[in-house]
Amino acid sequence: MSRPRLPAKSRPAAPRRVAKAPPAQPRLLLLNKPFDVLTQFNDDQGRATLKDFVDLPGVYPAGRLDRDSEGLLLLTNDGRLQARIADPRHKLPKTYWVQVEGEPSDEQLQQLRSGVTLNDGPTLPAEARRLAEPELWPRNPPVRFRKSVPTAWLELVIREGRNRQVRRMTAAVGLPTLRLVRVAIGPWRLEGLQPGQWREVAARLE
Repeated sequence: MSRPRLPAKSRPAAPRRVAKAPPAQPRLLLLNKPFDVLTQFNDDQGRATLKDFVDLPGVYPAGRLDRDSEGLLLLTNDGRLQARIADPRHKLPKTYWVQVEGEPSDEQLQQLRSGVTLNDGPTLPAEARRLAEPELWPRNPPVRFRKSVPTAWLELVIREGRNRQVRRMTAAVGLPTLRLVRVAIGPWRLEGLQPGQWREVAARLE
C-alpha cells in the first residue's frame, strides 16, 4: 500500500536557502596559468596546482582552464561574482589564441563561425579569424611539431563553457590544436602577465 500523502498545507515547508553574505573585501585576481598546472589548489598526486603561484587565502577559480591549456584564469573570494563569471547562461565571451596543425581554409573558418556539431550537441556560433603568430612566452615543454605539416594561429571567441570545447571544435573541422592560450574573459585581458604571475583588479563586472 502506498503511504497517504499529507495535505499540502500540512507538509513541512522546505528550508529556505539563505544567500551567503558577500565578503567584506571582495577580491578578483587575474592569473596567467602556466601549462601543466591544475586549476585547483590541492592534488594528492603531487602535480602542480594554483597553490604554487597564488598565496592569497580564500580565493577560488571562477571557471576552469584545462591542465594542458595556458593563460587567463580568474580567481575571486566572492561567490556571486564567481557564479556570474563562470555560469554559461551569462555567455561571457572567452577569447583564445589557438595554434593548430594545418592551414585553415575559408570553409573551415566558416564552419567554426556557424557552429560545430560535437558529440554533446551543436556549439553556438564562434568568432574565428586567422591570426599572425603572436608574441608569447616559450611553452615548457615545447610544442611537438611534425615537420611535414604546417601550423597556423587562430583567434577563437566562444560564449560557452563545455569541457575541452575549443580543442574539440578545431578537431571537428580538421585542425587539431597544438597550443591553446586564453587571452581574455569578458572585459578582463591577460596583457602584461607572464606565466605564474597575477594581479588584482576591481572585483566587479559591469
